[in-house]
Amino acid sequence: MSTQMVVERILSDAEREAQAIIAEAEKKAEAIVSEATLRAENNLKETQEEVAEKAAELSERRAAAARLESAKILLSEKRRVIDEIYASALNRLVCLDKADALALTEKLLEKYAEEGDEIVFAETFRFVEEVCSLPVYDKKKLVVSAKRLPLLGGMRLVGKNSDRDLSYGALLEADRDRYQSKLAAKLFKA
Repeated sequence: MSTQMVVERILSDAEREAQAIIAEAEKKAEAIVSEATLRAENNLKETQEEVAEKAAELSERRAAAARLESAKILLSEKRRVIDEIYASALNRLVCLDKADALALTEKLLEKYAEEGDEIVFAETFRFVEEVCSLPVYDKKKLVVSAKRLPLLGGMRLVGKNSDRDLSYGALLEADRDRYQSKLAAKLFKA
């Protein structure tokens, strides 16, 4: 065998070996690319599911926040309406005419005054002298104080055992505490 043939045979073997190595490398590269593509598709799918889940969660949170804010606004408006009702009632009580003011005062004194209590009227109460001529005044031996208080209408009873705030503001506040939910239910039927 000549040197030329040996060289050709070595080159031929080297070329076959190179072809086999290239084919093997291309196979491995194809498998790696295929695996990477599959992983990328799975990651994309998982990411899309995660994004959809987070978007739905965010949307629900925003909807819940909107419902809560809406409920707060509605409650605030309901309170404002009830506030206006009680403010109007206070204004009407302070402006009662003589007969109604005396009738209310007499009922309050009958119910809450104890014998010997001192009546301290609001600065705005206009019928002090007339109260002194009510039968309950003598019956319970009540006394009118010369002092006047900055009350929201009405009076305060000062007694030996206890004091009672019978100002119109206090009476309406007690009424509100007791009947506000019933009033709201009547006013704001669903």
